[in-house]
Amino acid sequence: LRLGKARLGNEHRDIAIMYKCIAQIHQERSEFNDAKKMFKKALATGKAALGDFHPEVASTLNKIGNLSYEMGDLDAAMEYYKEGLEVERKVLDMDHPHIMVTLTNIAQIHKQRGKFEDAVSNYREVHFMQLRKYGTNHIDVAATLSSMGLMQYQLKDYRSAFDLYQEALRIRRDHFGEDHADVASTLNSIGLVLFKQELFEVAKQCFVESLRIRRKLLGPDHRDVAILWYNIATIFLEMGEDEEAMKYYRETLRVERKSLGLNHHDVVLTLQHMGQVHQQRGELDNALGYFKEALEIERTKHGNDDVAVAKVLNLIGNIYLQKAEIGEMMKCYTEASRIYRRCGQPIDTLVIAGYNFYALSKLHPECASIA
Repeated sequence: LRLGKARLGNEHRDIAIMYKCIAQIHQERSEFNDAKKMFKKALATGKAALGDFHPEVASTLNKIGNLSYEMGDLDAAMEYYKEGLEVERKVLDMDHPHIMVTLTNIAQIHKQRGKFEDAVSNYREVHFMQLRKYGTNHIDVAATLSSMGLMQYQLKDYRSAFDLYQEALRIRRDHFGEDHADVASTLNSIGLVLFKQELFEVAKQCFVESLRIRRKLLGPDHRDVAILWYNIATIFLEMGEDEEAMKYYRETLRVERKSLGLNHHDVVLTLQHMGQVHQQRGELDNALGYFKEALEIERTKHGNDDVAVAKVLNLIGNIYLQKAEIGEMMKCYTEASRIYRRCGQPIDTLVIAGYNFYALSKLHPECASIA
């Protein structure tokens, strides 16, 4: 860089490129502040050498956007992406892949912020560009359709989500064949949409086929396999088939423990679901066993004063209430209430056998003292 400046001067395109290369090295080392300084020098030098509207300037703006996104500064990332998009629209063809990438990055920020309709708008523009440039069967089209499907799912427009996922599935099957990870992922997404529409039998078929593919590609003990076991278990539970649900939850638990470790959050969730199945069936001692195991994990991970611990204590207190073991029930509710208060949770956080605590205190004011 020093020799380059001496030979070329401070405002040469090659100097801007050198700054950008140094910035990328800092970024790879997670030296984000140093990376940002170098990228900004690259941007200033590039603008001085090439003008404000040049592909190199757009590239640097987008790289700063990527860095800001990685640093968690979504506001800055959005500003750089928008400026980069403005430059790209002036200097590149209307359907240039770089414009598609920038629009996709902007959509990703909208998704992170929960602005799903704005994200759909960006993805839709990308989709039209892809159709014009690549046609209807390109694999990039499938990726955009899948992203749009997820946004419609978040917006609870399940009909639109289903149609988008179906088209993505068709393209991916044509491109990859039946047994590919992207096909399995799309089948899982379709299953979730169908589940939301209470089309349980068809949803189950999608989950089972996705499970078959993932087991073939990843082996029986992969985390992504556990997700499918869990989804199928939940389907059976919704269909009232408790025995089948428990069989699939047990397999979920086995795979999660093997792939994620004994104290992972997903293990806790599965233990809680298994406990709730036993609770619904009136098998309270079995339910208590699963909830206590979940409690032990949460205490190990978070200590004794975390909301996660309070939630499991709440579940255990409800079991003791059903068992009419009032002393144990009071211990659980009191400790859960203390944790909730300490963590700044509202008064109605505690749920007692289907009632939140605030509602119960209105119905039975004499019970309020347990909090």
